Amino acid sequence: MKAYHHLFFDLDHTLWDFQRNSRAVLTELCDEYLKGQYGLDAEAFIPAYEEVNAALWVQLDGGIIPKEVLRALRFKQALERFGVEDGTLARRLEECYLDRCPERALLMPGALKLLQDLQPHYHMHIITNGFTEVQTVKLSTSGIREYFQVVLTSEMAGASKPSARIFRHALRSAGAKVHESLMIGDNARSDIAGGRNAGLDQVHFVPEEEGDPEATFRIKHLDELRSILL
Repeated sequence: MKAYHHLFFDLDHTLWDFQRNSRAVLTELCDEYLKGQYGLDAEAFIPAYEEVNAALWVQLDGGIIPKEVLRALRFKQALERFGVEDGTLARRLEECYLDRCPERALLMPGALKLLQDLQPHYHMHIITNGFTEVQTVKLSTSGIREYFQVVLTSEMAGASKPSARIFRHALRSAGAKVHESLMIGDNARSDIAGGRNAGLDQVHFVPEEEGDPEATFRIKHLDELRSILL
């Protein structure tokens, strides 16, 4: 087994349970702002919001739009799908979402215990495309900030995964060599293809799919990392 010294983790969907945390907040917002006045419940609104948000993130990661545009448009466009054109409401939903979501502390199953077990043996770091201020709160609220030496966001690096620039920036910041480093993430394009193109070995964490066949390792549960790393 190849000897790794530095582990680079993605955050959302890999360690921090983005889907459960986000959907819990969106459900609250639907109950508070949309259900009574517009008859919009979470079952209808959440899929529309997630589709709009995902499309805007593709544009953000591609450098087509800045984060301010994403934040201004995602709730606005989601509401418009239901014939609701209310800019004030869209801004209120965005403000509440950004305030509440990072405060949620649900981690992916097994994440905390895994980090505790890995910490004595590895230098661990985060590479994330999320907003700096938001990701900082998530790491603190969920209680995992202490496990990471370098936390690098796309805003800080001036580049987003899968660009090799953000991986090179992370390696420099950590004082790590490519051959001794492992990228662990859920996104086939951003984390796995991006890490591979930057020269890093990769672990593709995909609970419900087969994973990238070109990835160095593929796992369906974080506990499987123990057989690779411990």
